[in-house]
Amino acid sequence: MTATLFDPIQLGAISAPNRVFMSPLTRGRSSAGHVPVSELKAVYYSQRASAGLIIAEATGISQEGLGWPSAPGVWSDAQVAAWKPVTEAVHEAGGRIILQLWHMGRLVHPDFLGGAQPVSASATTAPGDAHTAEGKKPYTEARALETAEIPRIVEDYVHAAKNAMAAGFDGVQIHAANGYLIDQFLRDNSNFRTDQYGGPIENRIRLLREVTQAVVNAVGSDRTSVRLSPNGETQGADDSNPVALFTAAAAALQDIGIAFLELREIKPYGNFGRTDVPRISPHIREVFKGPLVLNQEYTRELADADLSSGLADAISFGRPYIGNPDLVERLRVGAELTPDNFKTWYSPGAEGYTDYPLLESADA
Repeated sequence: MTATLFDPIQLGAISAPNRVFMSPLTRGRSSAGHVPVSELKAVYYSQRASAGLIIAEATGISQEGLGWPSAPGVWSDAQVAAWKPVTEAVHEAGGRIILQLWHMGRLVHPDFLGGAQPVSASATTAPGDAHTAEGKKPYTEARALETAEIPRIVEDYVHAAKNAMAAGFDGVQIHAANGYLIDQFLRDNSNFRTDQYGGPIENRIRLLREVTQAVVNAVGSDRTSVRLSPNGETQGADDSNPVALFTAAAAALQDIGIAFLELREIKPYGNFGRTDVPRISPHIREVFKGPLVLNQEYTRELADADLSSGLADAISFGRPYIGNPDLVERLRVGAELTPDNFKTWYSPGAEGYTDYPLLESADA
């Protein structure tokens, strides 16, 4: 029987009532010390609790790994305490929420590090500008992580995963996509290492394997997921043979037994990244047998097509969830979507965050 967006699905330990997931969206709204503003985030996420699963915004695993103003972290006791009312509000509203674990690697500007260099797989510089508290500034060259430092990076993911569970999240997602640290290790245009973490594909996926296995050991395979972005360049990270690379990565994740795998697939069209590199999800589907969640530029029609073909088991929606907290119901009845306001994506306060109308009030 063909699955629809509105059928339930089991994701390891999580029972999702539908297959309309909320993908992670960076929205700021954190205070000094990268502590979430509990009152705002509790309202924001609980408004969206009808999603089959909320994948909460990318959240820093350490100060070293976080280079976005007002983005939240999950490495300190204060951050954990601030996340607890958020997860409680989502659960009280009947929802399920997991936290995405984030290390930005070379995309962290020295302003966030007291002037120190960011870290990456190799001594490289990301293209473009970083968002800092003082506005946009050019990225600077990262230093290559020493081989002996890798266990510390892995432990930072483990510490953050344990903290996420202590904060009441239903699970975690390892952010291995979009040109951030793990992606910088995966791709051959950003990884020039000559140790066991560089060179052939089996070495470049080693950090992904080690982080995932360590997080699984800490919080359980049934509460661990991963996000990859396999096709096309993203924030300067690219690979000369993405099919071989990402099928190997997916096969490794299948062996570990994660709860689900999410893919951000860049399309030939769209406002946030375009590519002519074909989608790699059909190849990944052959080696990854667990639930496969697809993301990027989805409409109801495109989602139905990928679910009915068996390519996807669920679809995660990003920007549509900004202006439509009741996206599940709007998709179900074919209601018009409320456009979001770009100017308030990252601004402080409730405007453009928690004040979008629900379908009932929108139709009143």
